[in-house]
Amino acid sequence: MNNIVKNITLLASLLIATSCSNMLDVEPQGAPTSGSFWKTEADAIAGVNAVYDLYSDDDMYGRGFFWLNNASDDIGTKPRANAEKIKNFLVNGSESDTKSIWAKHYQVMKRCNDVIRNVPKIIITDEVLKNRLIGEAYFNHAVMHLELAYRYGDDRAGIPIQDRENPENIYVIRTKNVGENYAYIVADLAKAAELLPYFSEYTSADYGRAHKTAAWAYMARTYLYAKDWSNAEKYADMVINSGKHGLLTEFEDVFKIANNWSKEYIWSVSSSASNTSKGCIFPGVLLEDKGWGLYNGWGNFYPTKELFDTYQEGDKRLPATILKTGDKFMYFGEERTFNVGSFTVGSSNRTGYQFKKYMEPFGYANPVGTYVNPNGDKPSTTLNVPLLRYADVILIKAEARLMQNKDADTEINMIRNRAGLASISNATMIDLKRERRCEFAGEWTDRHWDLVRWGDAEATYAKPLHHADGHVIYEGRTFKPTVHHVWPIPPDEIAVSKGALWQNEGY
Repeated sequence: MNNIVKNITLLASLLIATSCSNMLDVEPQGAPTSGSFWKTEADAIAGVNAVYDLYSDDDMYGRGFFWLNNASDDIGTKPRANAEKIKNFLVNGSESDTKSIWAKHYQVMKRCNDVIRNVPKIIITDEVLKNRLIGEAYFNHAVMHLELAYRYGDDRAGIPIQDRENPENIYVIRTKNVGENYAYIVADLAKAAELLPYFSEYTSADYGRAHKTAAWAYMARTYLYAKDWSNAEKYADMVINSGKHGLLTEFEDVFKIANNWSKEYIWSVSSSASNTSKGCIFPGVLLEDKGWGLYNGWGNFYPTKELFDTYQEGDKRLPATILKTGDKFMYFGEERTFNVGSFTVGSSNRTGYQFKKYMEPFGYANPVGTYVNPNGDKPSTTLNVPLLRYADVILIKAEARLMQNKDADTEINMIRNRAGLASISNATMIDLKRERRCEFAGEWTDRHWDLVRWGDAEATYAKPLHHADGHVIYEGRTFKPTVHHVWPIPPDEIAVSKGALWQNEGY
């Protein structure tokens, strides 16, 4: 796989491991802080590699924010107390499934700031390498920052911006509004894009590192969330016009191991064939609970009938995304029939469906140890899990154009045509919303947040959700737009912040 994954384990001897209960700890777990560190090129590389370590953390991209995406109308969740609280907007931020997300994101940001502060002082004869290392830190800081900003910040208060120059200053107050966070994120991404190479300039040993078009793509996403439509379109165009990316011919091929680094790749949680303890457990989290006795699937998240019914007739994304009763699929080297006979779903399956997108690693004969982690308690696979892919860039551009009263037929039809659907004319936001939902179902592109930022969440969540057989699995839910447009900050973080943090209104 790549050197990032291979080398992270080797970092342990270089890093000081201290506990991290405060999101702004001076010494987050694994941060290089020794007085003898930050002296050599090897130190600089090790420090940057440490930034990527938490991408494999189960509470980050294994489940983490997807517990919050569980609120959306796409998902029915394995019954458990915290999942029900999230679904019904009854959380207070102390839930064990989600409360560590805040701290771990700040932990990564702290590591990035250590790199940004220290690496410029190190003598590295290869200036291109030095710039790249600093650029990687700017990029990863921005990604972590953005993921917290739009989920926890609003016009009333943003989230703290760590003091990059003085790591001793840990009690940093929330920004006046999330717009200040977006401006900071954009500045970091602009600096990253300036310093980073194109992905095509990497050798396979460095696949998975930050690259130039990924920085532009996250700028487009940031501007979209900030509702700066012209800049969202501008930076989406920079990715598109770079000529470095494209849509794969077949939608289902996006989710194949052979295409981990395809032209559709922008940014993913990368995995390893040689070390499956690193990477994202999400494929195993979505697999049927107990994996029909062949593997320890966790069975946490399932598609709803509402999602299934959104797909138009002939949409090739549907059979690539969702398994329904009677569908054929490959599992442990044999063709199986979903929800029939030995492959009937268990009682914890909330909806009668299963997500299929990440099933390829489990399809091979004897996949355990080659394509799938032998440790079922860490069900990572060799399949990279996308965080932002080229189709998202196209639909960001489409949305930005529609919001400026421009034509977006070209972009929307690119996505539709790849799905086997006919072109449409005079596309509207209704079309855009359907394409985003069908394209990114079961992915980290946040359906819940889409509904929130479109102003659709209150009406959508007031409607019941259904099982494949038509019975109601969730009654209509109460979403308060002035409260539930953000999530509660973990109370433990507020308690240790010495007044720098306060809870979001209404929680």
